[in-house]
Amino acid sequence: MSNGQKPSHYAYLVKNYKDAKGEEKARWTQIGIAWPHADNSGFDVVLDVVPLDGRIVVRTPKERD
Repeated sequence: MSNGQKPSHYAYLVKNYKDAKGEEKARWTQIGIAWPHADNSGFDVVLDVVPLDGRIVVRTPKERD
């Protein structure tokens, strides 16, 4: 699956909530990783958890300072 390579994407659980001031916020929790197929027609996704609510968002990793 990964062939020793770093994942190309990360999977996040995103849940919306309202803070103490009633403002809409989103909480992002990393729940998995993904690699593209050799033919670039899809992905293998490995999830550490399967959420019961919220949504799953898959994003490319950002460079960290």
